Amino acid sequence: MESLERVYREEFGRVVASLTRRFGDLDVAEDAAGEALLVALGRWPVDGVPANPGGWLTTTATRKAIDRLRRESHRDAKHQAAHMLHDDTPHEATGVVEDDRLRLIFTCCHPALAPEARVALTLRLLGGLTVPEIAAAFLVPETTMGQRITRAKRKIAAAHIPYRVPCAADLPARVDAVLAVLYLVFNEGYLSTSGDAPLREDLTAEAIRLARILRGLLPDATEVTGLLALMLLIDARRTARLAPGGELITLAEQDRSRWDRAAIDEGHALVRECLALGRPGRYQLLAAINAVHTDARDVRDTDWSQIAALYTQLAGIDPNPIVALNRAVAIAELDGPEVALALVDALPLDAYHAWHATRADLLRRLGRSEEARAAYDRALGLSDNAAEAAYLSRRRDQLGG
Repeated sequence: MESLERVYREEFGRVVASLTRRFGDLDVAEDAAGEALLVALGRWPVDGVPANPGGWLTTTATRKAIDRLRRESHRDAKHQAAHMLHDDTPHEATGVVEDDRLRLIFTCCHPALAPEARVALTLRLLGGLTVPEIAAAFLVPETTMGQRITRAKRKIAAAHIPYRVPCAADLPARVDAVLAVLYLVFNEGYLSTSGDAPLREDLTAEAIRLARILRGLLPDATEVTGLLALMLLIDARRTARLAPGGELITLAEQDRSRWDRAAIDEGHALVRECLALGRPGRYQLLAAINAVHTDARDVRDTDWSQIAALYTQLAGIDPNPIVALNRAVAIAELDGPEVALALVDALPLDAYHAWHATRADLLRRLGRSEEARAAYDRALGLSDNAAEAAYLSRRRDQLGG
């Protein structure tokens, strides 16, 4: 079963892209790929994983797509698409992006689509994330995200946008969307919004792997370097983030001797490389913030003034409420919880569990226990991560009463 899940995760995007090129319908491609998995679930545990699992899945999914097209319509155009099984067209060259997964991400991040639509669609087709997980990443309702993805599919079909292998000239126009995809996939692995596993190392490792490849393709793109540094510095703390009972351990409470110093050293070196070029961007500043955190051997040694300054700089180029929320956390360490709470309360983040968790902590520090308890309850109601819920519940219960 583990082998099947791994293979399917690796091959899913390739199968969907292949079927989309052949039949011109993303919905058919996704459904057929899903049906192929169900067949594999029944056969592979008995017959074993085939020598060419990707080819097996593609062939099975193609047959499923043909069956669906035949059932849905008898129009000549659909029959013609269904009979394209034997396509003798030579395979396209891989171009400058040799990694299959990264190439498909670049292919899906077409500039004709709105930036958020590119990211959402790519996360759905290639990142393996569900619509609820993507909606949580964008802080929008599940129905809104579902509609956004559907509209992106329709635009691709209506505008006849080709799923072609990107050439070198395509990369700069698409790199921002690709970075957003990698970061959101990493974040889903860092703190899962659904499922039984609070942390998903498969997602964080894949995002880091692809970022390394991307840096090799675009060595002068400082935001690519910044994202790689950011992910390394965050992932370096992974082994210290869960207690034996499964409760999340916050940065302030982690045993820093368990951090991966090799990853931290690499991340710090990449941050210094970015800073030397003097072209700060979102991911570089986030990496610099995490470099300050990981430079402190004890939480009491944290340079909060530098962190607040970096968040202020980040807000200047990426003015969004999440940045403001994190800046307020740093302000609480410098100017006290009352000043920070005023900043937090002004933010439009009522649907975001971390906003309520931050308010709860600030209210607790101010001795406003009843309000803190209500804020913890609200955060718990919005969090689907069991490890985080365990931490929030403990903090709430420590209020007493």
